[in-house]
Amino acid sequence: MRKTSLDEQILRASKEIVVKFIETGRISPTGFPEAFKSIYRSVDETVKQSVDVDTADENGGEA
Repeated sequence: MRKTSLDEQILRASKEIVVKFIETGRISPTGFPEAFKSIYRSVDETVKQSVDVDTADENGGEA
């Protein structure tokens, strides 16, 4: 998977999570900037760690 495609998917997923939190009242629209940064970082770290593990598995344990 291309790096930009992965980054775009992380961005989209983070946005959707924040929008759902706003819709359900868990965060207010004024809290969007800080919430988005936090959620984006969490999704980014989780996805990239998973990609690193998958890459290491494909390469016989060498990342």
